[in-house]
Amino acid sequence: MTRISITVDGVRYDDDVQPRTLLVHHLREQLGKVGTVVGCDTSNCGSCTVLMAGESVKSCTVLAVQADGLEITTVEGLAGASGDLHPVQQAFHDRHALQCGFCTPGMIMAAVDLLAENPDPTDAEIREGLEGNLCRCTGYQNIIRAVHDAAATIRATGATPEPASVADGPMPGTPDAEPAAESEPTPVPAEAVPRPVP
Repeated sequence: MTRISITVDGVRYDDDVQPRTLLVHHLREQLGKVGTVVGCDTSNCGSCTVLMAGESVKSCTVLAVQADGLEITTVEGLAGASGDLHPVQQAFHDRHALQCGFCTPGMIMAAVDLLAENPDPTDAEIREGLEGNLCRCTGYQNIIRAVHDAAATIRATGATPEPASVADGPMPGTPDAEPAAESEPTPVPAEAVPRPVP
């Protein structure tokens, strides 16, 4: 077993993990973050996308030990401390940018990362930014509209595209959450960054 310390949705967790444990399984099975979905098990669909050190990664391609010392944000950590939805979550809700909903958590996390890098993307840039996330149901049109709406809201309100939990500290119900130790961030492994499916 290997001892790791990761901050997930603003709360620090110190755990012993098997070196082979995937981050997605650690999040779901040990930390109860079941909003992060296990989809294809082949790293193609993007349903398991989370933010690791502020960058979207497919958590089925990352070992939990690779996240040691890093900050992870799941779809459950996007809402603010008051329970207000993140602008991307709200836009997906308002535009009904889902059908079965299985891909939605990963799609939202990829969209948050996209808007952090590009606050006013074109349709083509949205498609490129989300191409590592697959949806079998929607045809993508409402997803693209939702990302445009979220981008407009973020620009109009000056809201940060970053997850609220990162800025606001520990989530409700965790007032004594221990802050993560400050250290140099570990770079995200290149193989964990979503890539287009050939």
